[in-house]
Amino acid sequence: MDCNDLLIVAGKGLYPRELLNGARAAGVGRIGVLAFRGQTDRALCADADVSARFGIGEFSRVHAWVGASGFRNAIFAGQISPFALFATRFDAEARHLLSQLKSKSAHSIFGAIIKVYEQDGVKFLPASCYMDGSIPAAGLLTRRAPDERENADIARGVDAALALGKVDVGQTVVIKDGMVLAVEAFEGTNAAVKRGASLGGRSAVVVKAAREGHDMRFDIPVVGPDTIRRLRRSHVTALAIQAGRTILLGREKAIALANEYGIAIVAIDSGLPPAPLRP
Repeated sequence: MDCNDLLIVAGKGLYPRELLNGARAAGVGRIGVLAFRGQTDRALCADADVSARFGIGEFSRVHAWVGASGFRNAIFAGQISPFALFATRFDAEARHLLSQLKSKSAHSIFGAIIKVYEQDGVKFLPASCYMDGSIPAAGLLTRRAPDERENADIARGVDAALALGKVDVGQTVVIKDGMVLAVEAFEGTNAAVKRGASLGGRSAVVVKAAREGHDMRFDIPVVGPDTIRRLRRSHVTALAIQAGRTILLGREKAIALANEYGIAIVAIDSGLPPAPLRP
């Protein structure tokens, strides 16, 4: 059942735009954008029914605005630059929230934020909701299929990525000839790919997967045209994503670029349940 309202907590990139379009197409009546300075596209705010822009560390102001906005459903969408988190000044409420965490990761930080808003009656939905056309089913997505060596690396990479997820490290693995070259930590997918490819040289394979029990309300695996461009610059030749659990932004453009560059993309059935498309 669709919701009557949706607040998009929006970072960078195509994701918030595709979510807004998907929610409109699904008939969501009132859509808001909570934007962050230096991160969120201003045009996205203009297309929402209501919007407000804040600094990343202004948790008290954000909290007050969300409480007054009347929204009862929200989704995290889009990237906040990891470096912006280190460069910002957090207010007293944000510092108190962070001080309560024994470990600081996407799950612990966003989980704590969600808990605060749920106490105020705001429900955070899975980040896959309303992204119907952007979550591939299992199968080959490009003209070129992975070769025998790439398929072997993909199998090992899936196992490694799912294992890493259990300790809340990251979702991306760079691998070549069975050797894990890099795993994603706080730096994000692109930096991990660059680091791994610099060690392995040409023809590395990238695998992106979320573990069993991954909280799909935030940090859902996402790739897009910028990812494909990064793979080309790093001379990566194959990308494997989880079927039903990965958002492929700008799907047509991303696949066209991969075909142009000779990069194989395959969606793998990892045996885990698909992310929900509706609340």
